[in-house]
Amino acid sequence: MASEEASLRALESLMTEFFHDCTTNERKREIEELLDNFAQQIGAWRLCLYFLSSTRNDYVMMYSLTVFENLINKMWLGVPSQDKMEIRSCLPKLLLAHHKTLPYFIRNKLCKVIVDIGRQDWPMFYHDFFTNILQLIQSPVTTPLGLIMLKTTSEELACPREDLSVARKEELRKLLLDQVQTVLGLLTGILETVWDKHSVTAATPPPSPTSGESGTVCPPRDLLSNLLQSPSSAKLLNQPIPILDAESEYMCSLALECLAHLFSWIPLSASITPSLLTTIFHFARFGCDIRARKMASVNGSSQNCVLGQERGRLGVLAMSCINELMSKNCVPMEFEEYLLRMFQQTFYLLQKITKDNNAHTVKSRLEELDESYVEKFTDFLRLFVSVHLRRIESYSQFPVVEFLTLLFKYTFHQPTHEGYFSCLDIWTLFLDYLTSKIKSRLGDKEAVLNRYEDALVLLLTEVLNRIQFRYNQAQLEELDDETLDDDQQTEWQRYLRQSLEVVAKVMELLPTHAFSTLFPVLQDNLEVYLGLQQFIVTSGSGHRLNITAENDCRRLHCSLRDLSSLLQAVGRLAEYFIGDVFAARFSDALTVVERLVKVTLYGSQIKLYNIETAVPSVLKPDLIDVHAQSLAALQAYSHWLAQYCSEAHRQNTQQFVTLVSTTMDAVTPLISTKVQDKLLLSACHLLVSLATTVRPVFLISIPAVQKVFNRITDASAQRLVDKAQVLVCRALSNILLLPWPNLPENEQQWPVRSINHASLISALSRDYRDLKPSAAAPQRKMPLDDTKVIIHQTLSVLEDIVDSISGESTKSRQICYQSLQESVQVSLALFPAFIHQSDVTDEMLSFFLTLFRGLRVQMGVPFTEQIIQTFLNMFTREQLAESILHEGSTGCRVVEKFLKILQVVVQEPGQVFKPFLPSIISLCMEQVYPIIAERPSPDVKAELFELLFRTLHHNWRYFFKSTVLASVQRGIAEEQMENEPQFSAIMQAFGQSFLQPDIHLFKQNLFYLETLNTKQKLYHKKIFRTTMLFQFVNVLLQVLVHKSHDLLQEEIGIAIYNMASVDFDGFFAAFLPEFLTSCDGVDANQKNVLGRNFKMDRDLPSFTQNVHRLVNDLRYYRLCNDSLPPGTVKL
Repeated sequence: MASEEASLRALESLMTEFFHDCTTNERKREIEELLDNFAQQIGAWRLCLYFLSSTRNDYVMMYSLTVFENLINKMWLGVPSQDKMEIRSCLPKLLLAHHKTLPYFIRNKLCKVIVDIGRQDWPMFYHDFFTNILQLIQSPVTTPLGLIMLKTTSEELACPREDLSVARKEELRKLLLDQVQTVLGLLTGILETVWDKHSVTAATPPPSPTSGESGTVCPPRDLLSNLLQSPSSAKLLNQPIPILDAESEYMCSLALECLAHLFSWIPLSASITPSLLTTIFHFARFGCDIRARKMASVNGSSQNCVLGQERGRLGVLAMSCINELMSKNCVPMEFEEYLLRMFQQTFYLLQKITKDNNAHTVKSRLEELDESYVEKFTDFLRLFVSVHLRRIESYSQFPVVEFLTLLFKYTFHQPTHEGYFSCLDIWTLFLDYLTSKIKSRLGDKEAVLNRYEDALVLLLTEVLNRIQFRYNQAQLEELDDETLDDDQQTEWQRYLRQSLEVVAKVMELLPTHAFSTLFPVLQDNLEVYLGLQQFIVTSGSGHRLNITAENDCRRLHCSLRDLSSLLQAVGRLAEYFIGDVFAARFSDALTVVERLVKVTLYGSQIKLYNIETAVPSVLKPDLIDVHAQSLAALQAYSHWLAQYCSEAHRQNTQQFVTLVSTTMDAVTPLISTKVQDKLLLSACHLLVSLATTVRPVFLISIPAVQKVFNRITDASAQRLVDKAQVLVCRALSNILLLPWPNLPENEQQWPVRSINHASLISALSRDYRDLKPSAAAPQRKMPLDDTKVIIHQTLSVLEDIVDSISGESTKSRQICYQSLQESVQVSLALFPAFIHQSDVTDEMLSFFLTLFRGLRVQMGVPFTEQIIQTFLNMFTREQLAESILHEGSTGCRVVEKFLKILQVVVQEPGQVFKPFLPSIISLCMEQVYPIIAERPSPDVKAELFELLFRTLHHNWRYFFKSTVLASVQRGIAEEQMENEPQFSAIMQAFGQSFLQPDIHLFKQNLFYLETLNTKQKLYHKKIFRTTMLFQFVNVLLQVLVHKSHDLLQEEIGIAIYNMASVDFDGFFAAFLPEFLTSCDGVDANQKNVLGRNFKMDRDLPSFTQNVHRLVNDLRYYRLCNDSLPPGTVKL
């Protein structure tokens, strides 16, 4: 006894020392080692039992429980049965004796330890485990303790971790399902009893909770028509909410937590009775009962305030239960009526929340509710719309419009931005549902739209009001417009984008309404903007906006912000004016485009972007933004202009010519280094769209376009910023290269356009071509940095030009290559000189990659061969090693681009590049692969394996010669194998990649193997079947056992099936026994059980289930065996 006492004191002092601030890390490690060694001793648990009953030190109790936890979960198999009995009897006694005095975290941990024993031993060795829990719940003194045990049991046994065999997991689930009805009955009883006991009732007792709820009283049809009337239990739901004492409050919260967890895994069934649902809804009312919260705060004492919060928490827990049920998509027929009751009761709560009365606006009521409760309620509405609306709306009696009215009030009175975003998501789901419904039932389109028209117009108007400072300034000014989130947008941009998506979806359903709602609002703001001209005065340094009063400046700021948002809205709707509806909506679109052209020209002519203002930090960005957005909105209508162009071509209208010419007059003055980047880039993008999408024949002859040509080809003009320079050059090149729509080949004026394009490229690459080393001057002496600048500037422009025409007609690509030919040759000549400058090599290879993708046919075979040969010669093993190992990410990027070029080469059909295959494969396998194989870094690997995959996929006959004659003679095509060593090396590399931790590479390579099997029957080939098949299966199974790539479990299971299905007999008779024999950590008997449990199913679902069972049970047996004390005899 004394020694136990001494051990306890020693342990207490060790624990206190461990958690003391002054203890060093080294000393902590020593203590930790000491404690670990103690826990590993056989019989340590006896001391721990003594510690638990004799100490008040939290650290000691926690440590003792951890020892028990470790014993039960990892060593239980090896514990003598006498000891197990003792532990099973002592720990529950300890819990019963001390549960009221133990700190809650110790008590919960002790419950978890007892549940862990149940997980191992119930019902065989611990038959009264669950009965004890039920008894605890039924005895008033221990009800809370019983509920904690029940919730822990649900968490640990219904979805246990993997330290159990599959058979045991299935057994536990079945045992728990048998108890569900009893448990739900008990929980219902607890909640009802508390409610009834505290209810303040009048002399006449109310009907019992179930009387208005029994299935016979109210058939579903009546239920639906009254869905938003007061439910049959309204009398009950209108009773004042009882004031609960703290103990009852605590008990109800535990019961609701239990229900929420049970609902997460039990199937919907009759066990979930109407009276249980009604009771849950009673508690959901706690969340929206402001009066009780008010009273709590009026009564002032802090305890009352806490009570108010607790009551709110009961509401949150009840809503969690409801949402768990709502999230189940599979609803049995007999449960549908219960669902209707749930909707009815929730909508009743929604009506309560959104009810207007004099004392409270809806918004102030929502602000007073617990934030979590509002979140849960929003979750409910989202689940209703996404999962159940389709089911419910098909009933003609469902009052969907009334529901939308409530949702509308709820949405637009949300107290927080996040809450509003979540509600907008619900509207988006609803609009998507409506759109797909109309597409699937076009005949009913009008009827469906008529039903919802008013609601949608109301939604549109309100969403538009919400994005305008005119109506919503206070809220919009709270939004952050500087910090970028993960999607690279600010809070304000996200707010605007989500709102505009809703506007666009309404536009798709009701185009005329949406347009007539939006356009007048845009007009109002445009009038203000266009009226600014009269306030512009000339000052000494330029032009000034003569609006100085603070109030006027603020109003102008709001109007300009709104105009910017509305221009984005108008641009977002451009897609609804083209295609089949072009003619029908022509006049609306023309009105919009004419206004936009007018606005952009106005901005450029009076140079609002350079004007001085009274508040430059605010108004100047506003004016620039409006100008940029007007250009962007006009660019959005480029597809409409293209359609107009083809119509105008038939009628040759002057109106179209004027629109394009005026647009160019607005764009040209902005293509200047004096203009802010934001505005310059908007102008450049619009120019590219005119040149690429619209392609009017007369574009090149417009004086404004000529001006841009002259500016770009003038060597003395200042260069634009990189991005703008690239865009303008792309536009000019496309004007000359792209075929004009609706004109025959002989009217395309190719000869003239070809000459013009050659001179454009010649001007753009003048400095670059001068870099070429010649015999007379082997290398012009120029500082390296200047050379790099020229290379970067020229190649970025040329690469973009090639990229933009890579998908165009042969003629366009021919002209492009003729103009570029000299620059390409210069690049090849310069390449060797810069092989050690990885930043330059990177840009050059990017250029060549784009050439190979877009112009390889035009470059011709001899020159392409010369390029490939140059690269193969330059990238020696030493050079590759230098790039990959010593030059960091740029060096790796260079090698990756080189491999990408080779990917294009190996994919080329025909025989042209086949001679390069041996040297490409040898480069991969003998030079690149050895350098990267053992490196943990994923650099270069993905590209290398893609190249190997494409080599196999597009050159299958390089390895497998298949002749028609051979297949006829043999009856089956068993091809001749060629280049076998190379094929085997590639397959081995794939196999090795599955042993590495990089999950992306694993997924990619598994996909490549599966693709080769689907397309070329890889797994069926003799060489694969006889020498590699089961090696791959073995590797994939080991990966599953080690849980290293758990996210890919499903894909790995399918791949194993596809491989095994090539030779099921071999798999079951030879591979599986062999695999089990080679497994260490399991004994012969366990191996037999694993083999027996793997059924000989040959269909995919059963086979993969067997694979996962094998893996789970193998891990479980190893865990058990590791936990046995040394020298244990296993029977």
